[in-house]
Amino acid sequence: MSESDNKTRRPRLPEQSEWTFDLIEQAHEEIRRVAKNFALDTYPNQLEVITAEQMMDAYTSVGMPVSYNHWSFGKHFMATEKSYRRGQMGLAYEIVINSNPCIAYLMEENSLTMQALVIAHASYGHNSFFKGNYLFRTWTDADAIIDYMVFAKNYIAECEQRHGFDAVEELLDSCHALQNYGVDRYKRPAKLSLEKERARQKEREAYLQTQVNDLWRTLPRREEVAVDQGPNRFPPEPQENLLYFFEKYAPLLEPWQREVVRIIRKISQYFYPQRQTQVMNEGWATFWHYTILNQLYEEGVVGDGFMIEFLQSHTNVVYQPPVGSPYYSGINPYALGFNMMRDIR
Repeated sequence: MSESDNKTRRPRLPEQSEWTFDLIEQAHEEIRRVAKNFALDTYPNQLEVITAEQMMDAYTSVGMPVSYNHWSFGKHFMATEKSYRRGQMGLAYEIVINSNPCIAYLMEENSLTMQALVIAHASYGHNSFFKGNYLFRTWTDADAIIDYMVFAKNYIAECEQRHGFDAVEELLDSCHALQNYGVDRYKRPAKLSLEKERARQKEREAYLQTQVNDLWRTLPRREEVAVDQGPNRFPPEPQENLLYFFEKYAPLLEPWQREVVRIIRKISQYFYPQRQTQVMNEGWATFWHYTILNQLYEEGVVGDGFMIEFLQSHTNVVYQPPVGSPYYSGINPYALGFNMMRDIR
């Protein structure tokens, strides 16, 4: 079968801006097929179409479908809504959550082309990055995060009823102020003390000696002489994760307060890879939406009008204003990441 025959056999997306759920599903099926051909490994996808107000609400909880209550979320929502209504900011075309299934929110104001771009970008670009990147595999559990957020919401609401709204709010305010310092940046074994390290060294030397002379095995071990270490320090080493330190050692915290500190610490740890991998994550997702949609165009699944609208949006996303430009506000992570991926390819 010739390539031209193969193009005519595949259903073609209509040249229109208005979308329907059937058209979104048709576009999703074609994108899923191409992504599978490229061997992208993803979590199952869940698509949700939401309004502009729901998108602003998702901003306040960083996209989570459920979260505990706190005044800072309402403040963020009001600031976002005010800027949006005045035309001072636009809203993202999508928000995607690192969960299993991977939830992607699509704006209902998007055209059919933009919905297809968002599905390729979020549901297969970001999704595959979430599943494959070592930081996300190390620090996040996509299977459990939604259930944990439900637990956090219910537990904090219960604490408000038992211990009073003001006491819980004051504790949450303190935890939020330290949440960027409540994460573990590396997974590493516990550090050995100098004495234990010396003891291990002696054991290794003794073992090597026994390989030379089996008689050494029958000799009793000498008792170690205690070494004066001087005054004890607490903690013995500087602490990286402050929330964990307070959770374990703060003498005045009640059990329910320790659990709230733990909740904020766990949520902060979940979002830690997002900040660390922004360039790679956005670059990977941009590379794959560009690759997948160009593949659909080559197969004849989408037409020229679709590609013109897509390329206009894509070039706006990856445009890097020069340093002297009044629009320059730093390095565009989409532009940098996308070009990194193309260089790697």
